[in-house]
Amino acid sequence: MPAFGEQTSAAEVLRPHAEDAFAAELAALAARDDRPRPARWKLSPWAVATYLLGGTLPDGTVITPKYVGPRRLVEVAVTTLATDRALLLLGVPGTAKTWVSEHLAAAVSGDSTLLVQGTAGTPEEAIRYGWNYAQLLAHGPSRDALVPSPVMRAMTEGTTVRVEELTRIPADVQDTLITILSEKTLPIPELGQEVQAVRGFNLIATANDRDRGVNDLSSALRRRFNTVVLPLPASAEAEVDIVTRRVDQIGRSLDLPSAPDGTDEIRRVVTVFRELRDGLTSDGRTKVKSPSGTLSTAEAISVVTGGLALSAHFGDGVLRPGDVAAGVLGAVVRDPGTDRLVWQEYLETVVRERDGWQDFYRAFREVSA
Repeated sequence: MPAFGEQTSAAEVLRPHAEDAFAAELAALAARDDRPRPARWKLSPWAVATYLLGGTLPDGTVITPKYVGPRRLVEVAVTTLATDRALLLLGVPGTAKTWVSEHLAAAVSGDSTLLVQGTAGTPEEAIRYGWNYAQLLAHGPSRDALVPSPVMRAMTEGTTVRVEELTRIPADVQDTLITILSEKTLPIPELGQEVQAVRGFNLIATANDRDRGVNDLSSALRRRFNTVVLPLPASAEAEVDIVTRRVDQIGRSLDLPSAPDGTDEIRRVVTVFRELRDGLTSDGRTKVKSPSGTLSTAEAISVVTGGLALSAHFGDGVLRPGDVAAGVLGAVVRDPGTDRLVWQEYLETVVRERDGWQDFYRAFREVSA
């Protein structure tokens, strides 16, 4: 085991950063990318989009898709970063906003680790700068005593910084970004100095559609962003593909065996989530009530990954209804008072009557009892 502070190999890390997990693909793209690159970009905008959406290079190298969705949205996002306009990725929970922001930063700057995590307690120092108080007390205000934020580092290095869950940050702290994004300058009044952003600097923020009214962006700040709305997967097949790919990636990182014929159970989990989310069965014939949870693609990935672990450690390695039943129930029934009634009605009127779903129904009856 490496001592604290020592470098850990990517193979030992539970979840490698995007630039480490997909280093071979990024290197292959860089080697064959002969298109113009903006200042300090590791890849051209075309190569960044190819990295996210996937493709096959002329030499046969396969670039796996990191995002399954409309190509134009990715192109708009990448083009925004090639200008001096910041990018805001907006969407309901589970639409891969954080995933896309990480991979964009990895492809553009080769580093996705400059990150501000937005919470209700995020202080102004997380966006501007802080102080080493031992140095401050001993020698007074100086550049040596200043502790740069990820935003300040990105400005001085000409790289991409990420701000996650921007609308969770208090409004007065959010507005510290206005000068940074409009003037590309961060004043340091204590020193009578400023930090000016160098070429290559930009910022990607994410925000949750369901957080509207919590800390809405001021009109002045919103104008500094180009907003790209990431939608839920357009079709069940697209969502099944996303869940299958991510579960396979997560399973390999956890050394879980691949589940033979697991696609059927993945498809049924996705179908349940989509029908409850939409309030309508897939054939369009029956209206159903929706629970309070989001039932996002990310939650489907979590449910199936948990089921895969159950089948690997306590079953025969084959993903079955009993392996995913408890996870689905936990995702659906967030409010025991109302969601349990919604689930019971859906179970009896939809799942019970569906051809080929009897084993699925029995598994859910067992965990719902």
